[in-house]
Amino acid sequence: MSDAALELRNVSKYYGEFCAVNDLSLTVPTGCIYGFLGPNGAGKTTALRMILDILRPTTGSIRILGAASALTVRHRIGYLPEEKGLYKKMKAWAVIAYFAGLKGLSSGDARRRAFELLERYGLKDFAHARTEALSKGMGQKVQVLASIAHDPELVIFDEPFSGLDPVNQGVLEEIVTDLRARGRTVLFSTHVMQHAERLCDRLVIIGAGKRLFDGTVQEARQTVPHRVRLETEDDPSALKEVPGVVGLVSDGPGSWQVELGPGADPQQVLRTCFERAIRLRSFNSAEPTLHEVFMKLVGPGAREATFR
Repeated sequence: MSDAALELRNVSKYYGEFCAVNDLSLTVPTGCIYGFLGPNGAGKTTALRMILDILRPTTGSIRILGAASALTVRHRIGYLPEEKGLYKKMKAWAVIAYFAGLKGLSSGDARRRAFELLERYGLKDFAHARTEALSKGMGQKVQVLASIAHDPELVIFDEPFSGLDPVNQGVLEEIVTDLRARGRTVLFSTHVMQHAERLCDRLVIIGAGKRLFDGTVQEARQTVPHRVRLETEDDPSALKEVPGVVGLVSDGPGSWQVELGPGADPQQVLRTCFERAIRLRSFNSAEPTLHEVFMKLVGPGAREATFR
């Protein structure tokens, strides 16, 4: 029996002749944080709606929590849609309790759960406020808490960080990591690479509905050549002789990029600078970022993405 929380096999979705999701396969292990990354219009929301059985795939199969349809295990799933909204006249605690009740909690347990979550994540003082009086960030946090109030095994967030200020982004990251610490599985879509880089155990990158990468953040970084950036007034051409160096490119007067092949040691570049008396003003050997990986894999479509 598979220990995966979610499996997609060759899933496609067509609208007439337009293919929104193209032969997508992925596996989300139980208990991990899994990022679903891509530029706007890449097919992320369509894929999530098929996972939740809101839309039916044109071809392919989906298994979620061991079931062939999310509808049969819906009480074990939490979902925050991209299109967010609240009942304006309801109090914050009542919204959370209402959704918990829809997922099977008794009225007493739902109320207790609502106040517990509001206190844990900094909204205790606003529990009795009507949602129309809450700031956008507070309102979005209430919706997030409503989606997890029934303690689901699998939580799916569609663009949960969109529109949040840095403080509330940090609270949401805390919620996500708390869920993983309790053995829950979190799948979230985003086009903001920094959140995925900090949070994800694994991630998939899609572009134009196709899977471009599936693996860990470290594996993603390995798809982009490691570059050392240095500044010197001396001639650095001797660095071309360092094992693993595959390129040396000028970035401008006195500024250079040293491109390294797989497994090459940036420290060997630094040692060679000392041995060959190449005087350095700066030396930077930072790993490639997920932003760089994304730009390489998605290509021109990455211009649609928003980075923060």
